[in-house]
Amino acid sequence: MPLLRFDLVAGRTPQALTALLDAAHAAVVEAFDVPPGDRYQVVHQHPAGELVVHDTGLGIERTDEVVLLQVTSRPRSREQKERFYALLVENLRRDCGTAPSDVVVSVVESSDADWSFGHGRAQFLTGEL
Repeated sequence: MPLLRFDLVAGRTPQALTALLDAAHAAVVEAFDVPPGDRYQVVHQHPAGELVVHDTGLGIERTDEVVLLQVTSRPRSREQKERFYALLVENLRRDCGTAPSDVVVSVVESSDADWSFGHGRAQFLTGEL
């Protein structure tokens, strides 16, 4: 936890996908102070033209390398979120060559009761986590 869902234009190599996922995970671990083994990531690849990410009037130009990331997480502070955004774009730029203008993030907060990691139990509520 958190759960990261990536939407990408199809066509990246397996190595490029691994680099992207690793870079994002490193940002989560550092910014949200989660254990390194706490990793939940899903990649959805779309044919060109089926992923539309406009600039919201900010004048941001995007390429086919756009990364649309939805993070579902327990509540995080404003500082943690801002640190995550900064770390994410830096890691993706450094490790994947992704332009910061191609990274769009949405954080969706959930409560401890909204998570079950298996066995039909809410581990945050039961004290297992």
